[in-house]
Formats: sequence, structure tokens, C-alpha cells
Amino acid sequence: MKLYTLLKIFYNRILTFDCKRFFFIQCIVIIFLLSNNHTQLYAQNSTIQTVPWQSNLQELTLLFAGDLMQHQAQIEAAKSNETFDYTHSFQFIKEEIRKADLAIGNLEITLGGKPYKGYPAFSAPDEFIYSIQDAGFDILTTANNHCLDRGKNGGKRTIQILDSIGIFRLGTYHDSIDRKKNYPLIINIKNFRIAFLAYTYATNGIKASLPFCVNYIHKAQITKDIQEAKQHQPDAIIALMHWGEEYQSLPSKEQIDCADWLFEQGVTHIIGSHPHVVQPIEIRTDSISLKENVLVYSLGNFISNMSAPKTDGGIMMKIVLKKEAEKTVLKDYNYSLIWTERPLFNKEKDFYVLPVSRLDSISNISQAKFKQFIQSTRSFFEKHNKAVYESSF
Repeated sequence: MKLYTLLKIFYNRILTFDCKRFFFIQCIVIIFLLSNNHTQLYAQNSTIQTVPWQSNLQELTLLFAGDLMQHQAQIEAAKSNETFDYTHSFQFIKEEIRKADLAIGNLEITLGGKPYKGYPAFSAPDEFIYSIQDAGFDILTTANNHCLDRGKNGGKRTIQILDSIGIFRLGTYHDSIDRKKNYPLIINIKNFRIAFLAYTYATNGIKASLPFCVNYIHKAQITKDIQEAKQHQPDAIIALMHWGEEYQSLPSKEQIDCADWLFEQGVTHIIGSHPHVVQPIEIRTDSISLKENVLVYSLGNFISNMSAPKTDGGIMMKIVLKKEAEKTVLKDYNYSLIWTERPLFNKEKDFYVLPVSRLDSISNISQAKFKQFIQSTRSFFEKHNKAVYESSF
């Protein structure tokens, strides 16, 4: 992982703990790592290696974002001579993303190289992923229906770029050896161990060419993966599911049945993507353990050029885990509405993501569109959500 991520974790802890001893220990550790050429925080099994410390704070904040997309209009808007500039894409939300201990998104494009294209076969400029990293994202799932848009080579290049900049990835793999070594993705951070799983319903009719591996929604394989995750004794098992029907606000029977089955197998929380519109959020309570489980059927779009009603925005879902008497519980959970501002409305050059708090700072046309998304989403969630509510920043 890049030194940037190391310093991010270090910086967050310093803000949290005013402890001279802790500061001294951390400095010694960083000097040791750098002096031994250990510029990564994780070994080949993608597990973050952290240093234990004494503290009463036993909380972990996870932030989940929806579909990170690059349509042709976005690519053209970012073009500057022979390079691409996404500096402003996440400027109004990056502070919120960076507050999370782990920020997770769905990378619904490939980094397949030139020619850069949008729908239907996505290949985005590398500068897009650099802006995603700068915004504060730590983990990206590549298990979605567009992961093979540029074939096996495009899929492999996407993985290579993510690895080169230190973003954790899951869902697609160079080969079975890569998958065995890096999946499930087990993250040790602070005093928590989290297992991440990711699967897609399909890859747009493009078959994965061996040895390249794609995680498809196959129950037999998922069962094996869950059992493997359990062997690591995680505090939570989180499944990132690319499923459902596009543009449908209510989950399909297949989504509902799959979610029920995943919980039965021991998955703790489920975060969904693919429909490009938001779908209901539920908080389930396990009848035996009484633990609460988060189920988000679809986060909607995070950034895109989709402008049809309900597709021009989405949500960021925040989950806070806490240690209580050596048990991990769900302390808090909420969602924030976000919306993609675009040149068509703002008469500027850039596409960027806006929170509700920025509503009054945009053009009248943009305000009308954003308000429409806010009102329709709030009305829908009021009717269909179960025990989860909106937050703002």
C-alpha cells in the first residue's frame, strides 16, 4: 500500500488519541518499516498489519458507495489536452469519505487502456482511479457485469493498476493462485478483523477466459468462501453483491431469496449494487444471537452520466461497529443522499458528486433536479426502509 494510506491510518489515530506514548511507538514503527523497505501495510494475503495499542475506543466506521462509472460525456469533460483531470469530482464529499476507517465502492468500469470509452464497453482513463484514491477509497469491488468489457487483458490491467496504487480489490483475479492468495479479503484494522466477499450475477455475456477468474453468484462456491472466511474468525463478514434488475426500485425475488440465504450461511451485512437506482434498506435481527444485520439491496449510482429519474444519484451507507465485552455489535447505521452534478445543468465543465448540504450552492436547474431526486428518494425510503434513517453532512 502507498505511504499515503499508511499516513492516513496514522493520522486518524493521532486525532483520536492524545497519547505521547502512542505517538512515540508509532514513529518508531514507521521508521522501522521504511528502513526495511516495507512500504506496504499488508502482506501477500491482503491483510493489513497493524500495531496494537491501548485505548478505550473500540469502534470501526465503514462507508459504502455505489456505482463509480465513466460514461463518454464524463471522459470528454475530464479531457485536458492529452491528459484527464478529475480533480473536482469528489471535492464536496471527500472529507466525509476520508473520515471513515474503511471506504468501499463498486468500480463499474475497467482500466483497460486506450481507446477510452463509455457505455457499453467501459474503459476509463487511469486518472479516474487516482481521483478515487485521493477521495479516500480503500477497497473497490470489481465483481460486476462490466468487469470484462475489455476482455481478460482489460480485467488484468484493472487489477494491476489497483495493486500498483495500493487500493484493496476483490471480485476478479489474474488466476486461481491470485484468488486463493487474496480471497476472501481479510482486513485487520484497529482491533477489528473484517472479511469481505464480492460476487456478480453475470458479465454481459462475455465469458471469463482462463486463467482469469470472476466471482459469480454460485451458491456452492459462495458456501466454500464463507467457510474460508469463518476460519479467520472475523468480527463481521460483509458480502458485496452485484445483483437485481436495472432501474427497478424494489428488489427482485432472486435478490430477496439470496439475501435470506446469505444471512443463513453466516454473512453479517450485505451491500448491493447494479440496479443504478436505490433500493430498500433493512436492519435484520438474528433470532438466535440477537445481532443486527444491515441489508442494502442497492446503493444506486455514485457518479455517472445517467440522468433519467432515480438514476442521477444514490446513497452512501455508513456502518459503525463497536466492541462490547469482547463481542462486536452494530453501534450505528445511517445513509446520506448524494447526487451527480453535470455540465448539462451547471454550465461548467466538470461532473461532481454533491451532498444535500450543497443544494443551495448550485444553479436553479440543478436545484430542481436534485430536489426531485431528494423528494422521490425520501418518499420511497419512508415507505420501504426498515429501521434505518437519513443523515447529512
